[in-house]
Formats: sequence, C-alpha cells, structure tokens
Amino acid sequence: MTRTWIYALAASLTAGTALADCATEAEIEAFVADYLSNTPTQALTRDGSIEDALCTQAKLAIAMEPHKGPIAGYKAGLTSKPAQERFGVSEPVRGVLYRDMMLPDGAEVPANWGARPVFEADLILVVGDAAINQATTPEEVLTHVSAIHSFIELPDLTLAEGEPITGVTLTAIGVAPKLGVLGAAIPVEDPAAMAQALGDMQVTLAAANGEVLTQVPGKAVLGHPANSALWLMSKGIEFKPGDMISVGSFGPLFPPAKGKGGATATYTGLPGDPSVSVVFTD
Repeated sequence: MTRTWIYALAASLTAGTALADCATEAEIEAFVADYLSNTPTQALTRDGSIEDALCTQAKLAIAMEPHKGPIAGYKAGLTSKPAQERFGVSEPVRGVLYRDMMLPDGAEVPANWGARPVFEADLILVVGDAAINQATTPEEVLTHVSAIHSFIELPDLTLAEGEPITGVTLTAIGVAPKLGVLGAAIPVEDPAAMAQALGDMQVTLAAANGEVLTQVPGKAVLGHPANSALWLMSKGIEFKPGDMISVGSFGPLFPPAKGKGGATATYTGLPGDPSVSVVFTD
C-alpha cells in the first residue's frame, strides 16, 4: 500500500460531480482532531453513497497517516450476522488497517481508547504473494497466505450519540480502526489443512475473569474466514505481499466494561489452539 495509491484512489473517486457527499478538507480535519482526542464526532458522508464513502475513506487515510502510519491492509467489517443486525446492513463493509494501530499480545490499553470503544474477536491473514488476487475459493486464498494471527480488534465507533451509524458512515471512517492486539504468527504450511481448520475452529472470546462472552465457529464469518478476502477482492481490492486482512468479527462487539479488565480470544482447532489477550487499564 502506498501514499501514491491512496492519492490516486481519492482523485479517481472525486472526479466529476456525482460524488457530492465526499467529505471536504475541513470535515476531514475536524474528524481527525476528534478521533485523536477520543471526542464523539459527526458522521461523514451521512447522506452519500458507498462511492462517496470510499472517496472520504481515501482522503481520511491520507490525513491519518502522520498519526497512525500508512495503510497496512484492509478489513472486512460486519462479517457476522450479529454485527450486521446491530448496524442494519445486509453485507459486510470495507475498511482499512493502519500500521501503527497494531499492538503485541498482552498489551495494556486504556479502557477509554476511543470515544465509543468496543472490542471483538477477529483474525488476521497475511498475504504471501499477489497471486491471491486470482483465488476463487478459501483453500486457494490460503495457498497465497503466508501466516495467520489471532487478533482482538479494538475499534472506535467514534460517532456521537444520535449520529447515524450505517454501512455508508462506517465505510467513510474506514470501518472504525483504532487499535488491535496481534497474537503470534502461525505459518501456513499446509493450505488445505489450514483452510479446513479455519472453517472448523471454535472462537471463544472471554472476559478477564474467564466469563465467556461469545463462542462461535469459524464458519460464523461469511461461511469461512477466507471468504472475507474473496469479498474484499470482489469490491475492487487488489492485495500485495505483506498486506494484512482482518476477516471481521466472530460474534458481537462488546464495550470495554464487559471485559472486566481485559479479554482473551482463543481459537480452538487451529495449530496449538492459539490465543491472544489484552488488558484494559483505568
């Protein structure tokens, strides 16, 4: 992912007059200031189309780079039925991941990491080579994935109470990236076996006291986690080696209070039954 690519996308999306609701520079500047200070803010492109929202997303990524680093990959948001039902959408939404949002396993994070912080069990696929863009099945995707990571994403829904949180307004803000905690890399040595394991695994998200918050199969994400990569490609994303792909939430999103001081996501059925944890501090 490059700054040149982001500028090209923004320029292509703002060409012509059809994209009337692409955010202005002033709106982007105000959003970034609120985002950085964890202040509830106004929705961007609230009356626009998905194309308007993608234009805003591209402009926002440019403005965010000095603060969160360059785009390090993409996320398919709202990939589970509970998440889609919560936000009133019938398909996922496309967002971005920033390089400097990533934290190591066991990281300590202030419980107020955002204006409207939530956490979720997720998973990261790391693109191994550009041939992934020709994949048509989950197993073919895994053939071109170098590693996977357990992942607790810590989004910030950002928008003030009463502001519309829709597929369009979520897309405009990159699907709310803020922080995320990465587990150790698990190399993909047998793509067929890994594809099977990802579909069959059980993902458990537990609070710091051990209370199980949600437990769902890998198939809860679009029938198979690798389908998130296929969905993103169907929406025009072209992956490059090293890109991270956030497959989306396994189950609902939770406010920090539900974690009672932290959270652990466990992936039973993947090699070694890996887990990843985060600590929420006062």
